Amino acid sequence: MAEVINMPRLSDTMEEGTVAKWLKNVGDKVEEGDILAEIETDKATMEFESFYQGTLLHIGIEEGDGAPVDTLLAIIGEEGEDISGLLNGGGSQKKEENASEDKAEEKSAETSDDSKDEEGDTSATEIPEGVEIVKMPRLSDTMEEGTVASWLKQVGDEVEEGDILAEIETDKATMEFESFYSGKLLHIGIQEGESAPVDAVLAVIGPDGTDVDAVLNAKSGSKKSTKTEAKKEEASKASETEDTSSKESTSATSDGNRIFASPLAKKIAEDKGIDLSKVSGTGDNGRIIKKDIENYKPAEAPKAAPEVSKSEKASVPAVSMAIPAGEEGVEESKNSNMRKAIAKALGNSKFTAPHFYLTIEVDMDNAIASRAQINSLPDTKVSFNDMVLKACAMALRKHPQVNTTWNGDTTKQYKHIHMGVAVAVDEGLVVPVIKHADLLGLTQIGAAVKELAGKARNKKIAPSEMEGSTFTVSNLGMFGIQEFTSIINQPNSAILSVGAIVEKPVVKNGEIVIGNTMKLTLACDHRTVDGAVGAQFLQTLRYYVENPVTMLA
Repeated sequence: MAEVINMPRLSDTMEEGTVAKWLKNVGDKVEEGDILAEIETDKATMEFESFYQGTLLHIGIEEGDGAPVDTLLAIIGEEGEDISGLLNGGGSQKKEENASEDKAEEKSAETSDDSKDEEGDTSATEIPEGVEIVKMPRLSDTMEEGTVASWLKQVGDEVEEGDILAEIETDKATMEFESFYSGKLLHIGIQEGESAPVDAVLAVIGPDGTDVDAVLNAKSGSKKSTKTEAKKEEASKASETEDTSSKESTSATSDGNRIFASPLAKKIAEDKGIDLSKVSGTGDNGRIIKKDIENYKPAEAPKAAPEVSKSEKASVPAVSMAIPAGEEGVEESKNSNMRKAIAKALGNSKFTAPHFYLTIEVDMDNAIASRAQINSLPDTKVSFNDMVLKACAMALRKHPQVNTTWNGDTTKQYKHIHMGVAVAVDEGLVVPVIKHADLLGLTQIGAAVKELAGKARNKKIAPSEMEGSTFTVSNLGMFGIQEFTSIINQPNSAILSVGAIVEKPVVKNGEIVIGNTMKLTLACDHRTVDGAVGAQFLQTLRYYVENPVTMLA
């Protein structure tokens, strides 16, 4: 089914965008994460990634042309698909009609307001120059509302361009939100822990002494004179130059060595009095992030335990055996957007897809020996999870019925194999995706998993890196869980649950010996995967896991 892509809002003040350059042409194949175009906003020229895969069927805005946010930018679908309904009618036509009606109403209202102003109506207040209303940004393609996790600035604080204003929780992750303006934080519109739709008033920034109530009540469009726009454009260009130089200057220490750290990490370090030069960064290219500051512990000299004299030991009172009178209590906390998104997705999967489960027990003796040999090589590190991922990818190639999606009247069978890897984070669970896992070697899979899992835990993973999976693996073996079942990560048709490796008595060649085994449980969507198909997949998977040499070719 074709997907309509609209002009995105890439900054909080963006009202229209200009296509500076198309990186794909009509007829080209598009993968999730591919750069579709370079789009020029009111602040910068930014790369725009595709959240869909397929063939680029239509380009709605040519290079050099500008269009308002939410205007048809492109259509991606299957090659040869009929998109005339999306171009000439159907839901898109209604949206355009509604949009034109809204614009007509807005224009009528503006005309009415203008006439009132001409007649001497002084009730409308113009937004003073230099005052900026910051709105709740759209930080992901599916974001409809955001929750303010924490404010890094308070009312009355001075704000510079590039400063982190707040941490905003979306349906996918908690992200730092930078200010595009300089001035004093005059008003906070959404308190910590509160949620609000995209474009709700988040804050007001401007000069000291501004009448905030008047700004909030000012009519829309009151700050749109040609002179003001020209000044803003010039200020924007100048601020970009200043921002670049300021960031370069703040990333250097007194002795000239550069220290790369996120603005939030710098803020927390400053508040805690931590010297950034003594902190090791775990972010990209050694960049210091929030987690590094929170986990930083200065080196301390070990303290000797104080000696206790015999008299002190003798004076220790006897432990009372009285039963304490406890108090009952309950604490209720607000569900995060990520928690609600997880609940919605998994609830939908469990109650719409008829799950059934198949479990096998795998001999891991050869896998243990092979992993030890592989990891003895220089600069090589492979986990058992990496071996399972590679084995699954190879088994999916032999059993494509498992690499499918139920689509109502049709079933999609994917020719590519993108492995989802469940990763636990503080707020819940995310599923980074290893693209074309069947074409990667064990060490490549291991490196990809390590990188994406690190990004996920540090809240730096992009939405495009968590989309497009065709099969998912969930591993709780590292927690000592021997066997469990997972809910299918839709639109996948199956998910594999990986348990712990257990040493126990087993029967080999008619004798009882000590062996190592691991249980694997496959959850299948019965609409697309029958019992026999799932069983055959597990037989192939067992062969690869028990004979790792077959995965090295």
